[in-house]
Amino acid sequence: MPTPPASSPFTVLTGASRGMGLGIARGLIDAGHQLLTLQRTPNPELQARAQARGLAIEQWSVDLSEPLAVAERLRSHLSAHLSAQREALQDAALNLINNAALLAEPGPLRDADLADLSRATRASLEAPLLLTAAFLGATQGARGPRRVLNVSSGLGRFALAGTASYCAAKAGVDHLSRAVALEEGEVEGGARIVSLAPGVIDTDMQVQLRSGNAERFAHCSRFEQMKTSGALDSIDAAAAKVLAWLQREDFGRDPIGDVRQP
Repeated sequence: MPTPPASSPFTVLTGASRGMGLGIARGLIDAGHQLLTLQRTPNPELQARAQARGLAIEQWSVDLSEPLAVAERLRSHLSAHLSAQREALQDAALNLINNAALLAEPGPLRDADLADLSRATRASLEAPLLLTAAFLGATQGARGPRRVLNVSSGLGRFALAGTASYCAAKAGVDHLSRAVALEEGEVEGGARIVSLAPGVIDTDMQVQLRSGNAERFAHCSRFEQMKTSGALDSIDAAAAKVLAWLQREDFGRDPIGDVRQP
């Protein structure tokens, strides 16, 4: 990875190859961030976009439903990277955005495929927990601001039948953020953390929700109505709201946020 300009922000982002993660990655590059992205498949568009702006980007092909090895690799990589480029990064903002998540097939928990539940829960809850631990451990002592932004969901705050595993994972991400905020608030130069609900977005997950088996998931029509009524944000519009929150002066004052609230 080339040496970044002095004080250029450095951001780790999960799920950057498509959906809102792709929109966030585009926005970060346009804002001058150096990027490390973690996703199943690297996106050539991001590589070209970063290179055109003279920015460093590294894309890892990883499976976040098997997060332990990914977190261990991230911790080692960040420790080595920050040590090697200490002068360039000493005052830079360091960010982790846990965006990636998986939705198990909508339907009653009693009928769920156990392997599907395990993959979804690992990617949606265990991965953010382990990556946050790795990021905080590797970056402690950095002089610049450190921020962790966990992409949450309204379903983590309001339960919906047929989405139990996703509701549980996002509620867990919220409470993880509350606990970490307390821990980091006890140390000088502690990181700031927010679990942010991004609103309803026109992503593949919305397609999965509205095209499910109506006999197993009674809320398909509700999500179809959101689409037909124009209630869904575009990927780029949602990403812009998330990135605006990341740049707020009061980021982390409350560890729970929602882009639809001031």
